[in-house]
Amino acid sequence: MNITPRKLNIFLLFKLPSAWLCGVRLKSIDNTNCVVTVKHRWMNQNPFNSIFWAVQGMAAELTTGALVTGYIRDSGKKISMLVANNNATFTKKATGRITFVCNDGQLVKEAIEKTVATGEGQTVWMKSIGTNKDGIEVSTFNFEWTLKVKN
Repeated sequence: MNITPRKLNIFLLFKLPSAWLCGVRLKSIDNTNCVVTVKHRWMNQNPFNSIFWAVQGMAAELTTGALVTGYIRDSGKKISMLVANNNATFTKKATGRITFVCNDGQLVKEAIEKTVATGEGQTVWMKSIGTNKDGIEVSTFNFEWTLKVKN
């Protein structure tokens, strides 16, 4: 996978400036895992003095989307990707630095291999879990990605 944190964070600055301004940053990515952090700041807070749910969603979606993008690039094919569905659960106030981790790289790899082999669209559910500095879960996001080879 040739996506690096530096390349993706520069991409955020120019193509997704709201995520970049809110402090969403890719920390690491490999074939199975992606790690993104966001720190509670004035710019990304809600009225309850914690990170706004949509900012958490941007960070969580980036963990899944970066893995999808990496495997699409590795396939050498033109494949469309789109979030078709998502849901989230919030279990604790998000303050300080929140780390989102997705470990579903293998699921994406299999879905892309299948869509390339069959030509049929595929869907894959991916989970991103956000934890605070103490390792306590603050939110969990699930994203349903649709993948299809372009003609």
